[in-house]
Amino acid sequence: METKSIMIVGVGGQGTLLTSRILGGIITMSGYDVKLSEVHGMAQRGGSVVTFVRYGDKVNEPIVEEGCADVLIAFERLEALRYAHFLKPDGVLIVNDQRIDPMTVVTGAAEYPEGIIENLSKKYKVISLDAMEEAKKLGNTRVFNTIIVGVAAKHMDFAKEDWLKVIENTVPAKTVDINKKAFEAGFVF
Repeated sequence: METKSIMIVGVGGQGTLLTSRILGGIITMSGYDVKLSEVHGMAQRGGSVVTFVRYGDKVNEPIVEEGCADVLIAFERLEALRYAHFLKPDGVLIVNDQRIDPMTVVTGAAEYPEGIIENLSKKYKVISLDAMEEAKKLGNTRVFNTIIVGVAAKHMDFAKEDWLKVIENTVPAKTVDINKKAFEAGFVF
């Protein structure tokens, strides 16, 4: 199998690290070599968090080069815009349609761009959803990232049952049921 590259981008506290652990788990369970690399930029203060996930028969390095990501998972619109250039021409961009103002916008030093998803859709294959709203319907906003994992799972070659097993083994025990429901909600999207 040729090496596949996935990027997960978001803002500190959005669950990018748990998401990368779920991805690492499904890939390892499937018998592939996997390399993960996490880049934290002021994650504690709502700054960018980027995780690279690469897998295949033999993976030498975890870093995804610009223009090489098969899937880009963005937990926030501006992060999608910031990292879209990492996608392959035929890659898939999965975007949580949520706005989180960076400090430069909060302080008035910059403006939050309008029409991000519409503009990205002109150049990339974009799947956009308001995962936070879907998580509210499930009664727990903290599982919005697992909803997005469910959407991403449809663009990866792993069995749904395996995803559910990995979620069960990765998330805290008391949240297994709600996370499975969240995954299912994303998987049908």
